[in-house]
Parts: sequence; structure tokens; C-alpha cells
Amino acid sequence: MSVDVIRARMLGDVPHGFLGRAGGVSTGIYAGLNVGLGSEDERAAVFENRRRAGDAVLAGADIARVYQIHSPDVVTITGAIDPEDPPKGDAMVTKRPGLLLGIVTADCVPVLFADAQAGVVGAAHAGWKGAITGVTDNTLAAMEALGADRARIRCAIGPCIAQKSYEVDAAFYQRFVDENPENERFFSDGKPGHYQFDIEGYVAARLAQAGVTQIECLGEDTYSQPDRFFSYRRSCHKDEPGYGRQISLIGLPA
Repeated sequence: MSVDVIRARMLGDVPHGFLGRAGGVSTGIYAGLNVGLGSEDERAAVFENRRRAGDAVLAGADIARVYQIHSPDVVTITGAIDPEDPPKGDAMVTKRPGLLLGIVTADCVPVLFADAQAGVVGAAHAGWKGAITGVTDNTLAAMEALGADRARIRCAIGPCIAQKSYEVDAAFYQRFVDENPENERFFSDGKPGHYQFDIEGYVAARLAQAGVTQIECLGEDTYSQPDRFFSYRRSCHKDEPGYGRQISLIGLPA
């Protein structure tokens, strides 16, 4: 089975892709293209999966990664990253050609950014903690520091958990409403004392509020498509001992 690469019209010819779980060498609960070095999968399989993912987007390019910690922190990448000792953070930006930025997710929101004219790209892992504390805002600022123009930056929001699949409690809801009362619009009523959260819509709104005018939401639900995507929440509901991760990549041709 070939690698499943989902591309965004908004990003045009910039090398990029949101990878699904098809086409990898992992087996069992990690079956497919598991790229999660933090999983209990065989490391050799994970590295082979990462190689396949990278070659499907920009053949021969190194993949830079960060040790993701659900933060708003952005790392500016100027060269190759040691995959065994990456910097901590949840977003990356670069203007170096021939290098891919790789964000791993399993329900959280992957966001890819590009200012093709300036030759600057970015990638962010926006879980709810990073999203509410400004990981996308900080990514835009870091791109501008490399010469990007916010008015030209295009963003694509990849596969993530959909509102219908994302149940949260009242304390979670209140945290977002306290941050901004307008955030109420991203929640719908669920079972008593619970809500359904539209994290994709929230991230898109944060980008728009920050001045991004070109945003594409792919609308792919990781939770409800087990044959296509890994999902942390689904693995918990199935009482599985671990879960795989998919990767989202963007780079500049050499």
C-alpha cells in the first residue's frame, strides 16, 4: 500500500503533505505509517516510516523535529536536527531549502504555513494547550523574523479530531470562555455537564484574528477514520496499550 499524502490547495506548489497511516511498515496497534518516536513501536520501523513519509513529500530531505510538549514555543531551524536529541517546542520555522519540518499528531491540530515569495515555511502542533496559549501566533511572528509577510502567509489545517468526536467537560469549556467570551461559539452542547469542542474552528479563528487571510481547513476527523488515521482518544476508548502518530511535513525545495 502506498503512502497516503493529503495536500492542501492553499499551499500550492510548496512541498508539503499531511500523512495518514497507510503505507508504513509498523504492525499491531501501530499498523501502518506510525512516526511516533515516543510510542512503544519498534524504533527501526518508526525511522523507516519517517523516511518513507519524507521521500513522499521532498525526496532525500532531512526531517527536522521538536520534542513536543504542548507549549506555545517555536524553534527556528537553521540546520539538521539530531532526531535523538531534538529541541523542545511545538512549532518550527525555517528558510533553509532542502529541509522538511515535521509535526506529529494523533488528534491534535497540525498547521502548515508558507510564504512562498519570501521562502519561509512553518509547522505547528496545536493541541488545546498550545492553541489557547498562542502557538500559531508565535509561529507567525517567528516567520516574520525570517522575512515573511503576514499578509502573504498561507495556512492549511490538517487532519485532527472533529467536534462531533471531541467531548470535553465543563471546566474545559470554562477555561476557553474565560480566555475570551467569544470562544463559546466553538462549543456545542453534549451530554449533561459536557460539550463538543470544535478545535479545528478555534485554531482557524486564531489564525484569522492574527491577520492571516488565506486559511484552508481540510475537515478530516482523525477519530472516526481508524483505517486512515491514528487517534489518541480512540485508542483510549478502545483501551489499547499505546497509539501511533501521523506526521505533517512542509519544506522548501533545494
